[in-house]
Amino acid sequence: MMSVQELFRDSFSNYKQSYIPSLDQAKTARAIINCRSSAMGGRTYECGSCGHTQISYNSCRNRHCTQCQGVNKEIWVDKRKQDILNAPYFHVVFTMPEQLHTIIYHNQRLLYDLMYKAVSETLVELSRDPKYLGAQIGFFSVLHTWGQNLHYHPHIHTVVLAGGLTDHGEWREASKKFFIPVKVLSRKFRGKYLHYLKLYYRQGLLKFYKDAKIYRNQEVFKDLLNKCYSLDWYSYTKRTFDGPLAVMKYLGRYTHRIAISNNRIISIGKETITFGVKDYKNNNKKKTVTLKKVEFIRRFLMHVLPKGFVKIRHYGLLANRNKKTRLKLCRKITKSPLYKPKFDGLSILEIVSIILQRDVSQCPGCRKSSLQLAVAGGIP
Repeated sequence: MMSVQELFRDSFSNYKQSYIPSLDQAKTARAIINCRSSAMGGRTYECGSCGHTQISYNSCRNRHCTQCQGVNKEIWVDKRKQDILNAPYFHVVFTMPEQLHTIIYHNQRLLYDLMYKAVSETLVELSRDPKYLGAQIGFFSVLHTWGQNLHYHPHIHTVVLAGGLTDHGEWREASKKFFIPVKVLSRKFRGKYLHYLKLYYRQGLLKFYKDAKIYRNQEVFKDLLNKCYSLDWYSYTKRTFDGPLAVMKYLGRYTHRIAISNNRIISIGKETITFGVKDYKNNNKKKTVTLKKVEFIRRFLMHVLPKGFVKIRHYGLLANRNKKTRLKLCRKITKSPLYKPKFDGLSILEIVSIILQRDVSQCPGCRKSSLQLAVAGGIP
């Protein structure tokens, strides 16, 4: 299979002749290049029956690596199943105007955090309003920073529990339509984000580089904010999920997604790479995009998150502090079944065997016994 790893191995040195990667980007690139190779070290396994030996190289486990998200995703989803209620859920997307993209990119940790803050305050305050629901809801948010063509497009996907607990401990469920009008949601989110952005500017927390240096001038920055206030920020809701199992399927689809997967790559030539995209403005029509390899790497690395940045965040009833109390009460009221994690206590090999539906530890030579670790501590 043609892969992102193959492209990085071939062209990352060329990329560095034109661009200087950040420390996080350079670390990610090295991880992708070395993943599941001798550079990562590994272990030797041997069959006690036929003597067959096999080397298994370690994965890099970098969250941006195209080879390392499958098992992590399945384990995470398996654990989250126990939080799902038998109640309606909605998928809400909050996007940022293009006018702010450069400033957000120059201040990633600060302004990504602000995106989560604005989303959470918007949903918490509006859901508490008796005009809409009058209850505490639960939701989790996931940041994505890319569009289909790998251009920079920061936005937040949020799964919202369309029901919640009132101050009297009663369950209140929303109708089939999302309980907050989209225009109200968008305006509230816009007001929250720009309010804090203005505050950060006054506190001197924002950094401006290259073409964005013009915003160091207060009047120019004020004009930018005024323009953003006049825009209709694009927030929207998708269809409600059809039961708890549909929510679980969604969890894995979005939470551990990276900028591009290997299965979207169509071809890798001497100078270019071609991959598939969906044109969301044209009924998801399938198209292709061809880029120079160095440009592909540049775009890919734009989506490397800051070290230690928490990408999946839980709020309200789904926050850790509420799981054993308020969420437990909600499960009782809604008569929701308790899903028990199936991977608890299992080794990685056992988990992978369940996912692939075959015994990955079985000897490929004789098929009669399982491979056993041959050298304690592995190989360097």
